[in-house]
Amino acid sequence: MNRIMLYQDDACGFTGVSNVFIDSYMKDANDAQLKIYLYLIRMFSANMSVSISDMADKFNHTEKDVIRSLQYWERMKILSLEYDEGKNITGIRLQAPLANNNGEPAIKPLAPIVSMVPMPSSENTSSSIRTAPEKPSYSADQLRTYKDKEEISEMLCIAEQYLGKTLSPSDLKSILYIHLELGYSMDMLDTLLEYCLERGKKEMRYIEKTAMGWYEQGIDTVAQAKAGISKYDKTIYSVMKALGKNGAPTAKEVDYINKWTGSFGFSMDVIFECCERTVLAVDTHRFEYADRILSNWKEQNVNSVREVKELDKVYRNKSKSNNINTYAKANQNKFNQFPQHDYDFEALERDILSN
Repeated sequence: MNRIMLYQDDACGFTGVSNVFIDSYMKDANDAQLKIYLYLIRMFSANMSVSISDMADKFNHTEKDVIRSLQYWERMKILSLEYDEGKNITGIRLQAPLANNNGEPAIKPLAPIVSMVPMPSSENTSSSIRTAPEKPSYSADQLRTYKDKEEISEMLCIAEQYLGKTLSPSDLKSILYIHLELGYSMDMLDTLLEYCLERGKKEMRYIEKTAMGWYEQGIDTVAQAKAGISKYDKTIYSVMKALGKNGAPTAKEVDYINKWTGSFGFSMDVIFECCERTVLAVDTHRFEYADRILSNWKEQNVNSVREVKELDKVYRNKSKSNNINTYAKANQNKFNQFPQHDYDFEALERDILSN
């Protein structure tokens, strides 16, 4: 195709946008995020003030959409927000976008903000895990209104193509939740659906849970999602499956698995042995229960399934010896006409965990 030349007659009345922003940041942002950021640059260059409500009215978004967009750009470290004691945004500080050698956004530390009060979910660090917002109850009128919006209509079309079916009202609510509440762009939804279908999962509940998992891990861009997918390799999902877990792992679950394979140094057969025992023992708190087992094996210097079996044998012999001694003492007790109770403390522990 022929190249299109661009000309400019007058530089006046134009707002400059960073080339780095266009090259590295723009591709992963959704419609609302782009509008809000470009508008901020426009108002900044004109030295004019803004408000959340004005931006919401101007672009036909909710105030929550505007705040979520601002928090997205803060996580991308190209602006920082100031808050008052009521956690209302009182100031916005724009910062120069940076990119690494691969052309990806280079996340840099935020400049210090005077009297800044952090809001929940405004940070994206491994030590601060976000909680996914609750799913709203969309009314029929809201569903009709949202379906008429061009961007949402395109997202629904993408979802139908991936899933190979017409979306039900329940499916529609899930897509709206993923887009409006979790802040997924069209590209992010495309990545999410492709990821789930590659694993043979077409159920919308699975897709929604995966989206929530990514949100809680601070994954907001396609690049982050792909990096996260490669991080959660076969080992992670093998252990998840062995513990009867479906969906994307949470950050805490990944930490557990990395601990078992990394700092503990257990082989997969030992971990699978632990998972099998855990599944047979408890229905809930399985990661916590498995971690207690593996921590005990680590203390006992267990390094193989064979050594686990030997440890079991030692435990059984010790228990048998204790029972014989208890029986002998009971026969010598003048009160042995009373029933002697032999409590199974492991069974009690399992019962407590299962509740």
